[in-house]
Amino acid sequence: MEARIDKWLWAARIYKTRSLAADACKNGRVSINGALAKPSRTVKEGDEVSVKKSPITYTYLIKQAIEKRVGAKLLPEVVENITRPDQYELLEMQRISGFVGRAKGTGRPTKKDRRALDDFAAEVPQFIEEAFDLDE
Repeated sequence: MEARIDKWLWAARIYKTRSLAADACKNGRVSINGALAKPSRTVKEGDEVSVKKSPITYTYLIKQAIEKRVGAKLLPEVVENITRPDQYELLEMQRISGFVGRAKGTGRPTKKDRRALDDFAAEVPQFIEEAFDLDE
């Protein structure tokens, strides 16, 4: 039995919707047996599917090619997670490191950011006075 990769990713509960699975395929985040996969590519039992979800790459072994979504309790009959342990170490390292990936200027500043801004704002007038001798 064969199934489309986008349908299988959705049915195996790797992606929440089929359109998210198809977008992942189109953007080169899904590969089958080492080759990039388009959403319409078919998979069969025994294929190895790699899915890049930042920061790690999950690897799954297809036990059953299905296109209808199954309950979470039936997943062990459909898919086997064979992701390498070093990938999970990457995930743990990112979790421990905190907000390292936070882009500057996005969202509300943290308390640390606000204090740094306050300290900078307090130093600027003194710098200007010293540079231009405004006391005279």
